[in-house]
This record gives sequence, C-alpha cells and structure tokens, in this order.
Amino acid sequence: MSFRKRNVGLPSPSPQSQAPVSGTQSSLIPGVLPSPLDGRPTTSTGTSSLDDLLGHSGFALGNSLLVEENGTTEFGATLLRYFAAEGVVQGHSVHIVGVGEPWGRELPAVVKTAGAESTKPEAQTAVEKDRMKIAWRYERLGDFGTGPSSARAPPAVNRAPTPAFSSGTASTAPTAFCHTFDLTKRLALPDGSRLNYIPVRLVPRDVSPFQSILQALNEQLASSSSSTVHRFIIPNLLSPALYPTQASNPQHLLQFLHSLRAFLRRYSTQLAIMMTLPIMLYPRSAGLTRWIELLSDGVMELSPFPRSIEAGPPMTASGSATSQEESPQGMVKMHRLPVFSEKGGGGTLGDDLVFIVSRRKFVIKPFNLPPVEGDSEAQRGEGEGKPTAVDIDF
Repeated sequence: MSFRKRNVGLPSPSPQSQAPVSGTQSSLIPGVLPSPLDGRPTTSTGTSSLDDLLGHSGFALGNSLLVEENGTTEFGATLLRYFAAEGVVQGHSVHIVGVGEPWGRELPAVVKTAGAESTKPEAQTAVEKDRMKIAWRYERLGDFGTGPSSARAPPAVNRAPTPAFSSGTASTAPTAFCHTFDLTKRLALPDGSRLNYIPVRLVPRDVSPFQSILQALNEQLASSSSSTVHRFIIPNLLSPALYPTQASNPQHLLQFLHSLRAFLRRYSTQLAIMMTLPIMLYPRSAGLTRWIELLSDGVMELSPFPRSIEAGPPMTASGSATSQEESPQGMVKMHRLPVFSEKGGGGTLGDDLVFIVSRRKFVIKPFNLPPVEGDSEAQRGEGEGKPTAVDIDF
C-alpha cells in the first residue's frame, strides 16, 4: 500500500465569519467607560476626585455606595445632586426615593467652558495629533499617582470628550465622562429626561414601607432596554422626616437591602446605587448601622468641621497656608471601597482626606496639618537635627 500526498483544499470561510468584530461597531453607552483595571463598565459620580477614590477611575456599575454624614449639614445631599445631575446630562434613568420634584429642581447646572465651545479646526487637529501619540488603551490611564492618595491612587481616567452614541439616535456628538457643575445655578432639564420620583407610602405598622419602592424599581428595570443605565438615589435613609417608624425595623430594612443587592447583581451593567445615612441618628456603633454597612459595597463618612474652625484661619489641604487654596469643610473617611476585581483588592484608605465644597467643585484631597503659627524655623525646615556649619567644621 503506497501513500500519496493529497492536496486537500480547505473550504473558504463564509462572508459572515470574515467580517471582523470591532468595538467601534457596537453602540457605546453615553457616560460609561471601561475600567482601566479590569474593563468592567464604570460611570461617573459627577465628582472627579470621588471617581479617583473608588478604584476604577469611576463608579463601577453593579455596586452601591453608602455616604454617612455627621451633623445636620447637607454635604452628602450635594454629592447625591452631583450624581443625579451627571445622570441627567448623560441621558441615564435617575430614580429618587422619598423626595419630590422640588429636590430635582435644585440640581446644579453644567459649567460651559471656553474649550468646549471652541470648534476651530486647528484646535481639533492638535487634539487628534496628541491622541495619536499613544495607544487608545493607555490613553485613559492618565498619570499614575496623581490621585488623592498618592502612590495608592488608581490611574486617573481621561475625562476629555469621547464619542458616545445613543441607542435610539444616530447622533455622534462627543460627550464628556465627568462634567463640572455650578451649585449656584439650576440645571434646565432637557426634553425627554428620565427623572422618576418614588414616594414612600404610608402603610400599616406590620407592612414594610419598602415594598412599593422595590416594586417600582423592578418595573423600571424590567421595562427598559439593556443599554439603559439606571441611577438609584436614596437621600437620608431612615430619616424620620421621610420614613415611617417601622422603616427602622431590621426585619423590613435588611430585607430591602438584600433585595437591592439582588438587583445590583442581576443588572450588573445597568444599575448603580448611592444613598446617604444620618449617623447622628444612627451611629456607627449601633448594630443596625453595621448591618447597613455590611450590605453596601462602598462606605464613606463625611465629618464636617465645627463652625468655629471654619471661621478661623484657613487650613489648606497641602499643609501650607496659602491664600490661593480654600479652607476644607470637613474630613473624609473611606471605610470600605468596592472590590477591584473577583480576586479581591477592595479595602480602606488610610490617608487623612478632607473635602472642599465651593461654587463649582466638590474636591476630596489629602490633608496635612500646617506648621505651628510663629514657628519660623519649622516653616523653613530648619529643625534642631539639621547639621550646621559649626558641626561639620573640622
């Protein structure tokens, strides 16, 4: 038996298999970018410094963030308004629990910068040349170590306008990932904005007041398309001004939080939740508050400074008393960050952080105490341990 070489031709692939699958052909969701760490979809909280702290250069979808606030201030509500305003600008569905339309009318307006209004061909050509100098994957990484926590800071995302396409329109207008808002102006709600106000209904004492909230959220998620991003906002959870007395019953509250986690895992690429809790009424030492923290993916605490400190001499975040920097309004404690990936990586930030609220920004940055007033040697760095010319003279 002899063996002969047979030239067997391979069948030509079908035209469908020859078409390459590119990421640009798929429609991009406005306001959503992949994480530089693991590629999971992220959206912006409306505060760039908070985006850098959350570990993915943004708020990873499918997670919840609990903001605890001491005192009677409204800094936590400001973060929620930034989060809601960013969702309205990006065209996301925003669901607000317990408050009515007056809360939505107080959303801050977008600041129009001069660079965004410029449409000169020379400026566009320069931007395109800069973008061609680096690969698109590394373009969004930014400068490592420039975040609020120095070397532990995650890579900063590129917040330059990026192309975003709506699922229902063919518009190719560029949309920024994170906008700048002005607290002194009000956002004009565009036509077709999806703001949904979910009331807290009065029910008998043996019935959970959260059932109607979960039912409304379930209907909104089930009736929307897979490309719709939902932002679920809960201001002042368990506040007596918004919730009945049985809302603090662990049987009702824990079931509500477990249901929210189930929604987050089921709609891991569509849903993000942010809520505030007044810990002056529910301190962290209470068992109920600890359960709320355990059932939240991220936990941060805002501790405003007393008014006597705010009225005193300015304390800068960098430790140098300069007139250019603004005085911080309080401390920020990151008790837990969302998990970076399935292999772990979540944790806490040990650095001392402060927040600064001004007309056009809510900034979180590291905080160092300034030198003692009147100690000129310490301000110049001339400590007692520094050798002098007499000490080194032989």
